[in-house]
Amino acid sequence: MKLAGMASNRGRNLMNIADRAPGGAEFAVVLTNDADAPVLDAAAERGIPTEVVERDEDKAREAHEERVLDALAAYDFDLVTLDGYMRVLSETFLDGAPTTLNVHPSLLPNFPGMDAHEQVLDAGVKVTGCTVHVVGETVDGGPIVTQEPIPVVEGDDVADLKERVLYQGEFTAYPRVVKWFAEDRVEVDSENNSVSVDGDVGGAFPARRLVSDDRAADLRYGENPHQDAALYADTTVSEASVVHADQLNEGAKALSYNNYNDADGALNLIKEFDEPAAAVIKHTNPAGCATADSLSDAYAKALSTDPMSAFGGIVALNRTCDADTAEQIIDSFKEVVVAPGYTDAALDVLFEKENLRVLDVSRGDGRTDESGRSDNFEVTDTITEKPLVGGRLVQERDTQHLTADDLEVVTEREPTDEQLESMLFAWHTLKHVKSNGILFAKGTETVGIGMGQVSRVDAVRLAAMKADEHAEGKDAAGAVMASDAFFPFPDGIEEAAKAGIEAVIQPGGSKNDESVVEAANEHDMAMVMTGQRSFRHD
Repeated sequence: MKLAGMASNRGRNLMNIADRAPGGAEFAVVLTNDADAPVLDAAAERGIPTEVVERDEDKAREAHEERVLDALAAYDFDLVTLDGYMRVLSETFLDGAPTTLNVHPSLLPNFPGMDAHEQVLDAGVKVTGCTVHVVGETVDGGPIVTQEPIPVVEGDDVADLKERVLYQGEFTAYPRVVKWFAEDRVEVDSENNSVSVDGDVGGAFPARRLVSDDRAADLRYGENPHQDAALYADTTVSEASVVHADQLNEGAKALSYNNYNDADGALNLIKEFDEPAAAVIKHTNPAGCATADSLSDAYAKALSTDPMSAFGGIVALNRTCDADTAEQIIDSFKEVVVAPGYTDAALDVLFEKENLRVLDVSRGDGRTDESGRSDNFEVTDTITEKPLVGGRLVQERDTQHLTADDLEVVTEREPTDEQLESMLFAWHTLKHVKSNGILFAKGTETVGIGMGQVSRVDAVRLAAMKADEHAEGKDAAGAVMASDAFFPFPDGIEEAAKAGIEAVIQPGGSKNDESVVEAANEHDMAMVMTGQRSFRHD
């Protein structure tokens, strides 16, 4: 798309668009009505042709606009972009030019005119912004294409507000609109004074994201003591969340950045299971996880996977914590326990530990589903995001939940019903292990976890070492193994065989699948493929 820019001063929005080339758009020309306008030098530095058409004060506006159109006629362009062009355009220009856009430094229709920032400050509003609109004959009254909100900060003066709206608002919104036009996604309905943009609203991944969270707490520090940090809350989320949890022992120290991060990971893991489940998390990775007929048994099995690594960890439970479970929790040092409720006897036990933070993630009314879990454990917050420098990654939450019918047996030996149950437990736990991840399980309890390795073979070796050296009362012999991605070579299966693994669940999809399956057959292992992986990279 080719653009014609028109400005009377510096044209900073035009130069920002020129530098970013949104949607591949390029300026064919920049025109000004002032021969001394700084935009001329800025455009020349970028190799953009320029035109100057000054207006004689004794000439009619329409005559000047005809001269502007004549100057622009030498260039091929699809869209006109105004930036501080200090002339009100009439029907003469608007009928003779393609769609014309302007950016106004307020959220129209509020605060139109030349002194928008002064009006904003006089009104005492807390949010202002900018508006990109199609230019019509009514000043600042054309159809709105997009808006960008910007906060008004206590102590702002006109200069402060002007700079923030320009750099944070206009520099975001104007290129966005040009990109939409370049992609032919904008439909202007001048008769009804409206604009529609394909994909701008609705769906999980709209063309723009507007996120508004409220600061819930200042944290002592971030991941490390030299980093400041704060917690922000989305109050619209109804799903069980550590952000909205009540800390029941108010005298204990507040949660840290790392406590919140680990507690969130622990809570998300035990939401996977309908049966009574317990998990111990350390540095966002499971040190152990298990389900059982009772919560206390589930916790004991989870802890015994790697009690050394569980020291200083986070405990998550998916049932009301009882006294028997609480007694086990305080038997070694833990930072936080998260559960959908506690018996009075359990709280008496847990409060014995002064700085064990006790979080209640229930709604407070004790409602449970058919399995006995808190009924706010179902996933409702379906999008996750990771901030990056300069932006953020946004994805659907990994809600895959497999059954035995989803598994393809690929070996001569078929898994037993008990092995299938263990495979599914291992797979759903492995979703919460940092990749490359390998998990050994017996029944519905972990026996060894290899996480965060750059080599899948090393992840197998780590899981075997954890099972045979760190687990209490269990080992790898006869266990099943889950892998979060395919085995690229048979070496991972060879290492598993050395550890005593008898069955494997993995995604499949490697060009070496045939040799991997052959290795499993040679060691009389059962192997199933899921057809989908479960990477977790953060």
